[in-house]
Amino acid sequence: MRAIGVNTWVWTSPLTDRELPALLERIAGMGFDAVELPLENPGDLTVPAVAAALAETGLSPSVVGAMAPGRDLVAADDAQVRATQDYLRACLDLAAGIGARSVCGPFYAATGRVWRMTAAERAAAYEQWRDNLAPVAEHATGLGLTLGIEPLNRYETSLVNTVDQALTGLGDLLGHGVGLALDTYHLNIEERSSADAVRRAGRHLVHVQVCGSDRGAPGGDQTDWPALLGTLDEVGYTGPLTIESFTAENASIATAASIWRPLAPTQDDLATTGLAFLRSLTEGDLHD
Repeated sequence: MRAIGVNTWVWTSPLTDRELPALLERIAGMGFDAVELPLENPGDLTVPAVAAALAETGLSPSVVGAMAPGRDLVAADDAQVRATQDYLRACLDLAAGIGARSVCGPFYAATGRVWRMTAAERAAAYEQWRDNLAPVAEHATGLGLTLGIEPLNRYETSLVNTVDQALTGLGDLLGHGVGLALDTYHLNIEERSSADAVRRAGRHLVHVQVCGSDRGAPGGDQTDWPALLGTLDEVGYTGPLTIESFTAENASIATAASIWRPLAPTQDDLATTGLAFLRSLTEGDLHD
């Protein structure tokens, strides 16, 4: 069966060493195979603490970053760019230390930052993005890791909304420490066909996040899940399906993700309902 994971943002933000052991034990007890760990600030999570919790629970890790205000690789001053690069290197160092294979996120501009661009201005922004991302990609390559760049919906960025824009913007960086991370929520908003978007990502796809079209649990929503899963098999994606949703109880994350109402009776219900649906969908999948 295909591995199923969950992001700890379903329950808390920011995640630190203190909350980590109990939360990972809870996640493993629900029956998940993998966990997605957000490093919101360097030092929130440390390699010894995370490695110990993973060893105790048997969960397979991945790491995601958070592009908080001020984290920008485009249209920003030099100090801001350097700080963003340092942050992304810290995410990569954590991933390398705990045995994760990728670090994923919208690594171009702060989430929620939007501005209008002409075609020429967009091309120039993409060139600047490549230049500023390249040193981080080199760090990833040196660690044997891949940066998974995530397109976001139009309300969270104006720079990279679609797979085609990501492929164009990243250019020659693709395959050199850089790939794509796709989230079904954003695909549902921005792509004419989620399945076709996955096909275009193809061999560059390194990570997949899933949730319902309303940002809640996958299943019972408008997404054509069988078609999506079939296309993931078609392109040879063998990584986990990771549920990413959020709690409305945390002010900063609720605002960043526009979570204004509960998406399930409880956050545990969101996780376990999504897990049960994904298990039913992937039984007999290509993984034994």
